[in-house]
Amino acid sequence: MRIAPLALALALASPLALGCKGGGGGESATDSTTSGADTSTSAGDTESGGDLPSCGDGDSICITPLRSVDVLFVIDNSGSMAEEQALLAANFASFIEILESPKVRADYRIGITTTDSGNPMCPGSATTPEGGQLVLSSCVDRIPLGEFVFTGTDPVTDASFACTESCSKGDAELAIQPSFTSADGVEKARPWIERIAGQTNLPAGVSMTEAFQCFGPQGVAGCGFESPLESLDRALARMESGSEASYGFLRDEALLAVIFLTDEVDCSYNPAHSEIFTDNKVFWNDPGDLYPTSAACWRAGVACAGPGPDYPECWSESHDVGGSPGASDDDAVLWPLGRYVDRLQAIEDEKRLINVEAEVIVSVIAGVPSGYPQNPQVFSEGGDAQFLSDFGIGPGCVSASGGAAVPPVRLREFAEAFQVGDDTNLFSICDDDYSPALAAIAEILSANLRPTCILDCVADTDPQTPLLDPDCTIVNTDLETKVPSVVPPCVDEGGEWTPPPGEPACHVILVDPGGVTPTIDDDLSPICADNGWNAEIVVIRADPKVKLNLTYSCKLSADPAADCPGL
Repeated sequence: MRIAPLALALALASPLALGCKGGGGGESATDSTTSGADTSTSAGDTESGGDLPSCGDGDSICITPLRSVDVLFVIDNSGSMAEEQALLAANFASFIEILESPKVRADYRIGITTTDSGNPMCPGSATTPEGGQLVLSSCVDRIPLGEFVFTGTDPVTDASFACTESCSKGDAELAIQPSFTSADGVEKARPWIERIAGQTNLPAGVSMTEAFQCFGPQGVAGCGFESPLESLDRALARMESGSEASYGFLRDEALLAVIFLTDEVDCSYNPAHSEIFTDNKVFWNDPGDLYPTSAACWRAGVACAGPGPDYPECWSESHDVGGSPGASDDDAVLWPLGRYVDRLQAIEDEKRLINVEAEVIVSVIAGVPSGYPQNPQVFSEGGDAQFLSDFGIGPGCVSASGGAAVPPVRLREFAEAFQVGDDTNLFSICDDDYSPALAAIAEILSANLRPTCILDCVADTDPQTPLLDPDCTIVNTDLETKVPSVVPPCVDEGGEWTPPPGEPACHVILVDPGGVTPTIDDDLSPICADNGWNAEIVVIRADPKVKLNLTYSCKLSADPAADCPGL
């Protein structure tokens, strides 16, 4: 491929000019040029498998479209979470609408687990603890199991509204369809929901929002000593084990997003020091107490500046069994944050071997004030004496209905370790509408997804029409036979791009910089338009398991300064 020096410099400076592993794994550009105005530029979408071309030689550049994201929700299923789960379900559409919007068109998976990874104070039941296992069952079918009954009140609390306000379908109506992963190469029902290449693994007529509204609510029978970080860690370990149902959830080429929803502090404890919940009462409210409250989790994992009762700052702290701060990793009664940061950082590092811009993104909906960080976190031991006894610190926020949540110190620091730029990744669980938070999280994800812009100025074969008329050919080279074949344009079937009958894939070339046509379906992605490129390629597979080795070839403009002034 021949690229003019200016265009090459812009390409290499842009977020789309990415390093990739030679021999596969990403989208690559290869050297296949002719001379003069007929110079063509090419890029390939090479999926793992077979002898794939290396990239980065000579004038070639590597680009990897990031249109895939794996989303893991870690949802607090303790006794106080009914209203919050109901809000999450009711407002979920604001999240999914952005991922499915024409400007994003994300391929995504969504898995769900809970904050219950067990505790000596929670002997468990037939349905808990999950310990990071992905849960995919309609809340309607879990109501009879007692998962929406909290026995810690007198009378007991019926929290079934957290399910029934948004969900009416049982598992029989939400039967997960078999899907494929590259990890095991087998089609079978998976414990997650997904939309890949325009296809979902849901029954016909069931939307992704409708499915999540039934699968998302996790009930209120889970352990009140929440361990969201340990649940995440165990979930990731399960996803890497071939014996687990969640094996294959993580895709090498996809962003990873973790979203926590909890109203308490993280209490991920080291089992070697489980006595802090039984007979070692150093973190309890009083040595005479018969059992600990969640205040033990605050004291075991947090330290604050100043004498109190109000504190300007609090941070995560490792304490040993005697209550002394500064404990080593092995002596810390709660697992140190580094354990979990390192786990997630290793995943991000591995992804960046394929795409140097791959991100792991963490978001938290928890006990921070509405409008955080503009409205700063408050730490105080004043106010409600019972709340202080239960949680070790005063509320971090209070909802309009009177519900209160604890400042999420450990989760806050964990999320900050994976903050992308200046994007806010902490949101208030006390808000009465989660739509803004979920939309903001989805926007962060969409901003880090990358389209396949053609990194040069494509020639317009018919200047008389208002939009670019490109002359491009997309070729798929079979990974086994090495026989090339042309990938046809997509056809419009009821507003969805679809391959022609019998074709494994099709392509669409987006050329509208925005507003020329009344539809947004042909609009260039903002990142392509903002960088001055005038064409973008979208490839649609007939089936997500179809492996492609694509080469794109387009006739380039003889006068890029005039045709692509933004370059």
